Amino acid sequence: MARYLVVAHETVSNPKLVEKLKEIAKEDEPAEFVLLVPASPVRHLLLWKTDTATEQEAAEHREAEGREAFIQAGVNLVATRIGAESPVDAIDQELRENPGYAGLVISTLPQEHSRWLRLDLPQVMKQKHHLPVHHVEATPNQLRAWLAGGVDDGVLK
Repeated sequence: MARYLVVAHETVSNPKLVEKLKEIAKEDEPAEFVLLVPASPVRHLLLWKTDTATEQEAAEHREAEGREAFIQAGVNLVATRIGAESPVDAIDQELRENPGYAGLVISTLPQEHSRWLRLDLPQVMKQKHHLPVHHVEATPNQLRAWLAGGVDDGVLK
C-alpha cells in the first residue's frame, strides 16, 4: 500500500489539493496519506490575521481543518503531524523518522506570495529525497477569494 506525505499549511483545505489526492488514490489504489503541517511563524502567514496565536496553535488549527476536509472528501488519511517551523526541516524529519513514502504532495500559495516556492521547495525535495513530488499551487483567483472572504477569530472563513 503506497503512502504519500501531504505537506500544506495555509492551503490545506484547497479544493485543488483534495482533487489531486483523489487523483493519486485512483491511480494508486489503495493509497494512504499523511498530512504534515509545518509550524510556520505566524508573522509569515498571509491568511492568518491575528498575532495572538502561537505557531503551534496556528498549525494545530490547519491540521484539524485539513483532517476535516480530507475525511469529508473520502481521502484515506491515516495520520496527521505538526512539523518543524521550516518546511524543509519538517519534511526531512518526517522522511527520516518514517521512511517508505511513495511520494510527496506539496500545496502552496500562488508563486508571487509563496515563501515555500521562493525556497523552491518542490524541486529541492525531489532532488534531495529522490521521490516523486506533486505540486499543487493555489491560483491567484483562489487567493483573492480567500482574502475577500475575511477571517473569523484569526482564521480563514
